Amino acid sequence: MELTLKQIGEKAKAAEAAMRTLSTGEKNQALETAAELLIKRKDEILEANGRDLDNARGNGMPPALVDRLQLTEGRIGQMAEGLRQIAGLEDPIGEVLSMKRRPNGLVIGQKRVPLGVIGIIYESRPNVTADAFGLCFKAGNVVILRGGKDAIHSNRAITEVLKGALAECGLPDDAIQLITDTSHETAEEFMRLNQYVDVLIPRGGAGLIRTVVERSTVPVIETGTGNCHIYVDEGADLDMAVEIIFNAKTQRIGVCNACESLVVHEKEKDALLPKLAARLKEKNVELRGDAPSREACADIVPATEEDWGKEYLDYVLSIKTVSGIDEAIAHINRYNTGHSEAIITRDYDRSRRFLDEVDAAAVYVNASTRFTDGFEFGFGGEIGISTQKLHARGPMGLKELTSTKYVIYGNGQVRP
Repeated sequence: MELTLKQIGEKAKAAEAAMRTLSTGEKNQALETAAELLIKRKDEILEANGRDLDNARGNGMPPALVDRLQLTEGRIGQMAEGLRQIAGLEDPIGEVLSMKRRPNGLVIGQKRVPLGVIGIIYESRPNVTADAFGLCFKAGNVVILRGGKDAIHSNRAITEVLKGALAECGLPDDAIQLITDTSHETAEEFMRLNQYVDVLIPRGGAGLIRTVVERSTVPVIETGTGNCHIYVDEGADLDMAVEIIFNAKTQRIGVCNACESLVVHEKEKDALLPKLAARLKEKNVELRGDAPSREACADIVPATEEDWGKEYLDYVLSIKTVSGIDEAIAHINRYNTGHSEAIITRDYDRSRRFLDEVDAAAVYVNASTRFTDGFEFGFGGEIGISTQKLHARGPMGLKELTSTKYVIYGNGQVRP
C-alpha cells in the first residue's frame, strides 16, 4: 500500500530523532554496506533501469536525456564508489566552530548539526538516488526523494537496496524514503510539506527548478541550469583549447556542467574555428555563431539572440567572437547561469581578471567545465550544483547539508 505524504512526513520526523544519535562509525558502516549491496544487486537495478529505458525510448525521449537515465555496470560502480568516498570523509556533525567565554562567565559555543529532513525533487537521473542518500545520511539527515516518472523503476530498485543496507545494520530504514506517486499534484503537495520537511532541493531542468522556487512553502536551495562558457583568449594554446572544448561539449551532453557556449578572441578565430569544427564533427556537433565566426569557418550556421543564453543539453554549441577580455567577461556575465565558466589562456593577469570578475559558482583556468562535480571535487558525490548565493554555492557536499546551533554553558547566571 502506498503511503500518503503525511505518513511519509511522520516517518521521516521519527527517523530524524534517531539519526541525531548515530555515531560516525554507525553511519560509515551503513554506507559501506550500501555500496556492497549496490554491486551485489546490480542485476535487479539494471533490469529495472531497462524497463525505464524501454519506456523512455518508446515515448521519444531525446538521446541526451536517455543518457542521463541510463545505468550501466560502470555507473552503478561509480555510485558505490561515491558511497565509499562519503564513508571516508570526515563527519561534519559535532564540529565546534567557535567557543568563547563571556565576561559574565557564560561559555558560548557554536557547533555543526544536521539540517533535519531534506526533500529532493529530481528528474531522470537515478544515480541521484544513491548520491542524495549518501550525503544526507552522512550529514545526519533524513532524505525524502521524489524522482521523475521516467526513472521510477530504477529509483524504486535503488531505494530498496539502500533501505536493505540500513536494516542490515540495525538502523532506521525510514532515513531514506521515496515518493512513488510521480504526479504533478503530489509534487506540488510535497512542496508545501513544511510541517515535516526542513529544506527542499530541486535537481533538473530550468522548468522544474523555477516551479519549485515559485511554489514551495518549504525553504529551497536552488540548483541551477548550466549555460557554461569557455573563452579562448588571445595567444592561447589552441591545441589545448580544442581538446578542452571537445571534452566539455561532448564527454556527456545531457549534464549541467557541459560547455554550451564558446567565446573566442577575434585574433584567434581564423586559426581556431576550422580546427575545432573538424574535431567536433566527430560527434556531429552543430555550430551556431555570429558573423565573424561564420567568416572564419563555413561549417558554422547563424546564431540568434536566444542561442547566447541557451542550455542545449544537445550536440549544439554557440560561438561568439569578442575583441578582448573585457567584452568576454561582459558577455559571459550577461548570459551565464552562474554555474561554471572557463578561460583558455597563457596570460597570468587575464586569468586572474577572469577568476575575479566572472560571476559563477566555479571558474576555471585551462581546464574543462566538466569537473564541476562533487565526485571530482572529492566530496564523494553531490546533492546538486547550487547557483544561488545564500547558504551554499557550487557542488553541495556534506558541510552544505548542515546547519549550526549555539550551545551555552553556565553556572547559575541570570540576566540582570
